[in-house]
Amino acid sequence: MKLGFDIILEDDQIIAVNKPAGMLSIPDRANTQPSLKAELQKKYGEIFVVHRIDKPTSGLIVFARNAEAHKALSALFLSREMSKKYLALVNGTIYPESGTIDAPIAEHPAKNGTMVVHQKGKASISDYKTVEKFPLFSLVEYQIHTGRTHQIRVHTKHMGHSIVGDELYGDGKPLLVSQFKKDYKLSKLSDEEQPILNRLALHSFQMEFNIFGKEYHLEAPLWKDMRAALQQLRKK
Repeated sequence: MKLGFDIILEDDQIIAVNKPAGMLSIPDRANTQPSLKAELQKKYGEIFVVHRIDKPTSGLIVFARNAEAHKALSALFLSREMSKKYLALVNGTIYPESGTIDAPIAEHPAKNGTMVVHQKGKASISDYKTVEKFPLFSLVEYQIHTGRTHQIRVHTKHMGHSIVGDELYGDGKPLLVSQFKKDYKLSKLSDEEQPILNRLALHSFQMEFNIFGKEYHLEAPLWKDMRAALQQLRKK
């Protein structure tokens, strides 16, 4: 049976997966949508949740295969000894091109399900650096030192920008070739332009940690839609 996700690594302690965008990490309360955890349980039996990534975010997520690994990994997350890096396609050019965002995050007082930078929020720290610049967009790498809900998306907004396709903290618009190709012409066979990226352009791509004396260096390649979008941008 073909899985809707890619297994990056499995051993006696962990399962590392490259999650596609649009898939839940764990079941929601209604339990009506497929989730990564539920699908993995069909294959591996009991597994333990260590962390999660947002439904619209793609990329690397790790589950523990036993209680001891779960305890060890959870302790690493709490102590901030887990290196976690993300890639995002951001609208505009961030200035300065690299730096640290130290801005506490709290639940939005009026908008359920969204977060906001607030002085009474929980400590939230993100390092960022621009790894590639395009005329209207930037490919930015983030390393997060805390695991707040929507942290990268909120911190990007705090800097005056948004991640492409972000419906909560940006305009939610998909990426179109006509946005950066001046001589773009619509195909005679099409009534409207088809997006080259029609989702949140945020990907968890790297994790590094040590449990039980074993070093883990995990990377999840970008999914095809983000690779194609970057390829188009590089042409221009």
